[in-house]
Amino acid sequence: MYYREYPPHPALAAHVECMWAARAPGGAHTHRVLPDNCVDILWQDGGQPGFAVGMMSSAILVASGGPLRTVAVRFKPGAAGAFLAAPLHALTDQRADIDQLWGRSDAEQLADALWTCELSDRERIAVIEHQLLLRLRAAGGAATARTAAARAIGMPGDAGARLIHHALAALGASDGALRIEHLADQLGVSRQYLATLFRARVGLSPKLYARICRFRRAAAALKASPGPDWAQLALDCGYFDQSHLIHDFQEFAGSAPERFLQGV
Repeated sequence: MYYREYPPHPALAAHVECMWAARAPGGAHTHRVLPDNCVDILWQDGGQPGFAVGMMSSAILVASGGPLRTVAVRFKPGAAGAFLAAPLHALTDQRADIDQLWGRSDAEQLADALWTCELSDRERIAVIEHQLLLRLRAAGGAATARTAAARAIGMPGDAGARLIHHALAALGASDGALRIEHLADQLGVSRQYLATLFRARVGLSPKLYARICRFRRAAAALKASPGPDWAQLALDCGYFDQSHLIHDFQEFAGSAPERFLQGV
């Protein structure tokens, strides 16, 4: 299977992790997708509108029955809400057709622009980026109006967005090792308030988000150093012991670490 990532348009870089393109070979094909704390929107050839894939709480198997081309955007954690007319927690472990989120007319026009002409992957990505830029400007204008209205009656701007930004940065910097109660203390809010706001703005609970950060660090370390000292790997990646490492691999990758390393 062919897969390639592209850097986003500079004006989208604060919101978009990457643009990507993939081609599945002919014949039946299955591959495993691991949770990555991101929301993606995919467009595939065949005349159908795109679809959004929400935050994942476990690995999924994706099957294709023949040749398939895909172009997509992967949003940074917590950033997809500016582009989707849906709360992110409602998309967790779900797939939603983009015509339900953007409207049928816009979705069909974009699908036509992507697939009716023979374009390169980079040209198709540019078409998607143009649509994202339009939506970002519209969302920014609406957010500015809401902030101005709030300040006019003596309320602060979007303090929730700033809090989530700091929470994501702290969890990312610690690779998920930071305890959620300590994070809430640092931010000056209750753990319950943080959990409610985080789930609404990001799509997962902060605890699950942190566990996936930690798992991804362990998976990357495992691939970089096959045949590790398992107990040391667990400690280096913030696990209490090896059994907790194994538990997370079984939950998020669907296999024990040894089988994950073998590509099973």
